[in-house]
Amino acid sequence: MVSPAPTIRVQREDFDLQTEVDRLKKAAPGVGAIVTFSGLCRDEGGTLAALELEHYPGMAEAEMARIAELAIERFGLLGLTAIHRFGKIAARENIVLVIAAAPHRQAAFDGASFVMDYLKTSAPFWKREHGSDGSDGDWVSAKDADDAARDKWK
Repeated sequence: MVSPAPTIRVQREDFDLQTEVDRLKKAAPGVGAIVTFSGLCRDEGGTLAALELEHYPGMAEAEMARIAELAIERFGLLGLTAIHRFGKIAARENIVLVIAAAPHRQAAFDGASFVMDYLKTSAPFWKREHGSDGSDGDWVSAKDADDAARDKWK
């Protein structure tokens, strides 16, 4: 059986979750479960106005595709979509979307978690905070908890 090609996009504009789910359902026959993860820009209790996301063009898409293909193979996914935004993203707006489609729920849950755990640590994206007081914060550092989440899949 030929593995399905994942849908990978890095884009400035927002995405629509339902449109992406519908697109994946049409492209992946035999689906019995779809799991979605939509990551949002937190407002950090009202102190954060936005995140500025930068990426390494070409390399970001290639790494996302590599991670997606690993997930498809490992969990027997019937389809996978991964979209990551860049630019200045306001609090409560979408940043990332992962949709995993599988014959059964556990594979879909595991596939989506696997992709997110690797995206957080392996894909070349950088975040800078912008405070609600107008200040520009620091670039966000990698977190040990993200590495630990990724390492559970090894």
